[in-house]
Amino acid sequence: MDTDDLNAALAGASVVLFDFDGPICDVFAGRPADQVARDLSRLAAEGNPELEGKLSGLDDPLEVLRLTHEADDAAGLAIERALTAAEVEAVGVAGDPVSGAVASLEAVRASGRGAAVVSNNSAEAVKAFLDRHGLSEHVLTIVGRPEGHPELMKPNPHSLIAAAERLDVDVSLCALIGDSLTDIQAAHAIGSAAIGFANKPRKHQLFVEAGAEAVTDRRARFPALAAPALLPSARSALPPPTRARSG
Repeated sequence: MDTDDLNAALAGASVVLFDFDGPICDVFAGRPADQVARDLSRLAAEGNPELEGKLSGLDDPLEVLRLTHEADDAAGLAIERALTAAEVEAVGVAGDPVSGAVASLEAVRASGRGAAVVSNNSAEAVKAFLDRHGLSEHVLTIVGRPEGHPELMKPNPHSLIAAAERLDVDVSLCALIGDSLTDIQAAHAIGSAAIGFANKPRKHQLFVEAGAEAVTDRRARFPALAAPALLPSARSALPPPTRARSG
């Protein structure tokens, strides 16, 4: 897909929602996700030995969290606290923002649109990274993983709905940029446009088949965001830029 697809996907959007891990930050670039998953699995099994078999071999920290919560709420909360701490540590050693991320956030702001981050990672980790790299001024709100409720992580559209409500914008006026199939599914579940960021070759066709309104694999990514500003009636619905609100 090309710039015309991006323009079309964003034409009616007054708010652009960014997934965090992938489009903005490579969260586990400096602290591998599989090691974090093993550490969490070991911690969960120490508290509940019955979890050892269920969690063995998992390399996704979010899957460890989800399965632990399903089996044992108390253990799940402990794993969630440990995961949040690991994520905050990880973004501190993750390096610079993903190529094109800063330009994309700047373009959203320049176009008169609002930007928000909706993530399955913790809001604490997102805020820490944005603050560290001077990007918080570009983001109106952060909706992270809902504490104690991993079932509300994407593909559940909870975080998208929460961001739209905070910004007093209808979900149909939002477009989500994400690098996972769950992002596309979450956006389409509530009638938002979905833009797939295919940061791996296999993802391009996956996003096309999922019906994403646009797919891009360019590192410069979103020149369409600098398109003419929205109509005043749409722009006036957004709060003025401020430091990111997280939650």
